[in-house]
Amino acid sequence: MSSQETSPFFIDRCLGSKRIATALRQAGLTVEIHEDHFPPDAADIDWLPAVGQLGWVVLTKDANIARRTLEKIAVARSNVRLFTLTSQNLASADMIAILVKAIGPMQTFVRNYPAPFIAKIHRDSRIEMWRDRETLLEELDDLRQ
Repeated sequence: MSSQETSPFFIDRCLGSKRIATALRQAGLTVEIHEDHFPPDAADIDWLPAVGQLGWVVLTKDANIARRTLEKIAVARSNVRLFTLTSQNLASADMIAILVKAIGPMQTFVRNYPAPFIAKIHRDSRIEMWRDRETLLEELDDLRQ
């Protein structure tokens, strides 16, 4: 699957640098930016379902999405495929380098794992599953009980 066949990648506001979007586009990805579709103060629980419905792949550095109950519910219910950088305080040039190097592994990951999921992107661009479909859906079921 070429990058043109891959679902668009959505950069949330905490990665909202146009430099990151430009670099990823130059590397062959289709990229959507938070500010082009949602108000700057849109809550994660509001934009996650919309992005999931569109089939976009989320890129963020907000690791709290995987820790907050309402955000996990939104990811699980909306079949979101989400990648989060594990290093929070990086310069945009460092984030660009990590993300560009991770393009191939992310595309492979998206093909190999069903939505929803939350995966980590490490500083060496290695991808690691954090919450897979089964785990997210089990957590959602636990909340219903």
